[in-house]
Amino acid sequence: MEKKNKHFLLEDLEVIDISTEGKSIAKHEGLVVFIEGAVPGDVVDVMIHKKKSSFAEGKVHAIKKYSSERVTPRCEHFGTCGGCKWQNFSYKKQLEFKQKYVLDAFTRIGKLSFDEILPILANVNEYFYRNKLEFSFSNKKWLTNEQIANQEVIENKNALGFHIPGLFDKVLDINNCYLQAEPSNSIRNSIREYAYKNHLTFIDIRNKGGLLRTVMIRTTSTGEVMVLVAVYDWLEKELFGLLEHLKNTFPSITSLLYTHSHKANDTLQGLEIKTYHGCDHIIEEMEGLKFKISAKSFYQTNSEQAFNLYKITRDFAQLTGKEIVYDLYTGTGTIANFIARFAKKVVGIEYVEDSIKDAVENSNNNSINNTSFFAGDMKDVLNEEFISQNGIPDVIITDPPRAGMHDDVIKVILKVAPERVVYVSCNPSTQARDLALMEGQYQIVKIQPVDMFPQTAHVENVVLLKRR
Repeated sequence: MEKKNKHFLLEDLEVIDISTEGKSIAKHEGLVVFIEGAVPGDVVDVMIHKKKSSFAEGKVHAIKKYSSERVTPRCEHFGTCGGCKWQNFSYKKQLEFKQKYVLDAFTRIGKLSFDEILPILANVNEYFYRNKLEFSFSNKKWLTNEQIANQEVIENKNALGFHIPGLFDKVLDINNCYLQAEPSNSIRNSIREYAYKNHLTFIDIRNKGGLLRTVMIRTTSTGEVMVLVAVYDWLEKELFGLLEHLKNTFPSITSLLYTHSHKANDTLQGLEIKTYHGCDHIIEEMEGLKFKISAKSFYQTNSEQAFNLYKITRDFAQLTGKEIVYDLYTGTGTIANFIARFAKKVVGIEYVEDSIKDAVENSNNNSINNTSFFAGDMKDVLNEEFISQNGIPDVIITDPPRAGMHDDVIKVILKVAPERVVYVSCNPSTQARDLALMEGQYQIVKIQPVDMFPQTAHVENVVLLKRR
């Protein structure tokens, strides 16, 4: 081996596994090697660019033998864009690795006892499954290897697309993205063309200037479309010209919004969202229920698979109509409202106030009168006084963010001791960690992985716990 952090070549490595971050894994003389651009089953030469005592990281230098699971990536931006890292191997194999990830998390991280994990629920659509994408503007276009090799002269360095991983000011100009169905690509490309033609400035993150900052596109299964344009400099004439262009070009846009942001990040929290045309929200429909989604609302980004996820959650809850149910991290109250007709009462708690407003409105719009919603930090809201006022839950449904549940929340759940807990997670590792703290009091009855995001390493997982 050569010195640490010096680039060097390892030859003829057999790729045996893949990590939860999407990198392939090989081993060399006791060293775990994480590889970009390889597929399990490949035999590759790897150029190492980082080495520690127990692992190394590198990129494929040459492929000596191709895996039988290799497929041709559909997207022209594969390998440069930071998303969809699993496009180069079969969907069947992707599902196998996601199933294995859940199993490994529960056995190695949580060291949990359980009978079995049900087969992962595949997504019907391998592409065009997202209902929300956010694109960034930048005056620092990322140059591809081909452009650099050809010494191509780039006069226009503006870009509209996705940030290059690890580089906050570099954006890859996206021609076509296969994650969101039309009119998503057409809207994004039309915005860029209009901006070029009318000499609109793209944000310069480093020097803090420029008009166009981000654009968010949301769609629903009912055909509604939301477009939100965020600007850095306030140039009303130029912005409204762009919005008028979108309004006239895309009559399918039912919610055309804008906001002015000087924030250090691109999040919408704390910003005033204004309506240029149409409604300030869009409506999603699920099993006859209608859900209002505003610009700041959280809603599962895969509508079709979210329906399946919620049905699994409801089935696991085993409701008879007599139960008080707490829905923790309720978001816009989608699960709470989805299960309400099968429960006596549903109490939803969520940190984001705007989401709670939508949750209440969703109940009202669907004539649901057995729900109540509360905004606040989960570990602060969920206390003895709250439970005495709202009733002791028979069932708790929890769907926390990737970081999992706070220890204080777990302690309250254990103290309240509902008969059943249904734990929905987008991170099986933190889910397994949390369940290890609950295992003394709760038995794992069912585990159901759900693939919400094909072509990526992400997997959703639903677990039913029953009080011992």
